Amino acid sequence: MVDVTTFHTDPEAQFEIIMEVRNEEIRVAPYPNWTAVGVNWLAAFDFEIKVIARIPD
Repeated sequence: MVDVTTFHTDPEAQFEIIMEVRNEEIRVAPYPNWTAVGVNWLAAFDFEIKVIARIPD
């Protein structure tokens, strides 16, 4: 993973669990860039994750 963007409808309530999962799943450097964005509404979801990954040569 090179870049992660997360979109949150309630960042304060969601951030603790998102960080728990992040720390379990992303344990080895280099760590991806990560941007967390607070939004008013998402279609049928409480949060959304967008990931850009690179396949090594």
